[in-house]
Amino acid sequence: MPTPLPKADVPTAARQYNSRLGIVLFVVYLVLYAGFVFINAFAAEKMETVVLAGLNLAIVYGFGLIIAAILMALLYGVMCRNEPINGSPASDASNSDTNEGASR
Repeated sequence: MPTPLPKADVPTAARQYNSRLGIVLFVVYLVLYAGFVFINAFAAEKMETVVLAGLNLAIVYGFGLIIAAILMALLYGVMCRNEPINGSPASDASNSDTNEGASR
C-alpha cells in the first residue's frame, strides 16, 4: 500500500492558482520576447526605424520588455493568493502570528 504524501506536498487551490498565473504571465512575456527576437532575426532593418523621440525601435522595444517584466512581476505579486496557515484563514493567521511573536 503506498504511503500518502505529506500535507505540504499536496497542491492546494492557492498553489494551483499561483502556478497557472505564473505560467500565463510567462507565456505573455515569451510572446513579447519572441517578437523582439524574430524582428531582429528576419527584419533587422526595421529595428533602425526611429519611432519615439529620436529613439529607434530596438531601444524602445528593449526598454518596453524591461518595463513589461517589472509590471508583470508586480502583477503576479498582487494577484498571488496566500495559503492559510494551520487551516485558518490567511488574514486571521497572519495577524495572530505576528502579534504573538512580537509580544514575546
